[in-house]
Order: sequence, then C-alpha cells, then structure tokens
Amino acid sequence: QVQLVESGGGLVQAGGSLRLSCAASGRSFRYSVMGWFRQAPGKEREFVASINWTGGRTDYEDSVKGRFIISRERAKDTMYLQMNSLKPEDTAVYYCAAEPSQRAGSWYSDFWGQGTQVTVSS
Repeated sequence: QVQLVESGGGLVQAGGSLRLSCAASGRSFRYSVMGWFRQAPGKEREFVASINWTGGRTDYEDSVKGRFIISRERAKDTMYLQMNSLKPEDTAVYYCAAEPSQRAGSWYSDFWGQGTQVTVSS
C-alpha cells in the first residue's frame, strides 16, 4: 500500500516555528516532484511549496517565501517543511503530495498524505 504520512503539526504561537515531515512507504518517490499544500476551513487547497527530485529546484507560494524552507532526504524518501516566523494566517491542514499537477486552477495528485493540523495562535 502506497502511503505518504505527515507529522510534525501542532499548536504554536505567532512567530514560532514548526517542522513538518512527509515519509513515503509502499513505493519510492525519490525521483518525483513533491509538494506541500494547505487547506484552511472554508477555503480551497492551495500550493505552499514544491521540490524537484534532486532538491536543486524549489518553488514557494509568495506568502511563505523567506519564512518556509522545503527540503528532502532522498535516501530516507522523506520530505520536510521548515516553517519559521509563523503567522495566524498560516493556520491550516497541511498535506504532502507526490507528482502534483495543476489543472484549471486546482491541484491534483494520485498520492496525498492524510494531513497534519497546524494552528498558529496570535
């Protein structure tokens, strides 16, 4: 069974930091583009960051640039999201995905994690 399992979410005060992890099992995604997404209540799932298979190319949503860092350890088939200077508006369920694609403004993947809640208090 192919799984992506996120961990590391929680409750943090504004200005604090959290590190999310996404571990793959059941198949390897070492050569896949991976991404982080988030969904706040009542909102569409949105792109946060992505990383290519070498780790040499990363992309970020504008509001997280300079605060979040995406990385991966291919040997462990694990991806990370270091989140610094967190703001209340970062509150959402965070999902990792493998091989995401965008069509008509929405994001799709055959491989999504179950999500981890991040709550930032003011």
